[in-house]
Amino acid sequence: MNFLETKLSGVYILEPTVHGDHRGWFMETHSNEQFKEAGLGLAFVQENHSFSASKGTLRGLHYQLSPKAQTKLVRCTKGAIYDVAVDIRKGSPTFGDWFGLELSAENKKQLLVPKGFAHGFMTITDDVEVQYKVDELYSPENDRGIIWNDPEIGIEWPIDIKPILSQKDEKAPLLEDTENNFAFGEEV
Repeated sequence: MNFLETKLSGVYILEPTVHGDHRGWFMETHSNEQFKEAGLGLAFVQENHSFSASKGTLRGLHYQLSPKAQTKLVRCTKGAIYDVAVDIRKGSPTFGDWFGLELSAENKKQLLVPKGFAHGFMTITDDVEVQYKVDELYSPENDRGIIWNDPEIGIEWPIDIKPILSQKDEKAPLLEDTENNFAFGEEV
């Protein structure tokens, strides 16, 4: 597995090694040993699986406050998404900056989104399934969000339509108004 750094410190693209033959293919999606070798000693405790029926569905931008913050390892197992991480660590030189890429069943890439970052994705096909591992259990009392179209962040979503949103995501605040207890350089 290749661990590729992005412009945001701590956010990685993971490209698995795919072994194929006349029967199909096989790949490892996670290996504790490979993560340790890459300097990423993570212990995932929960895996989530979502289905979105329609192109243009947007989930996010989500995060959990510390001490229940989550690192996420995200992959798309059916269809395709545009996956985004936003740096929300106060004092970070990249605070408010975002990184996005297409994750699809075809390209098999994964995105590692560390604590201190908000995460969201937009489906770019119909019938999309996304799976992601987290290193902390879901904590409703620590669950927070940022509005998907915050002009301060300026995410360039790939589909220029009004997205399909949950009620929670429709009412999410701007980055400047959201509760956030992450500070750059502090261990989360």
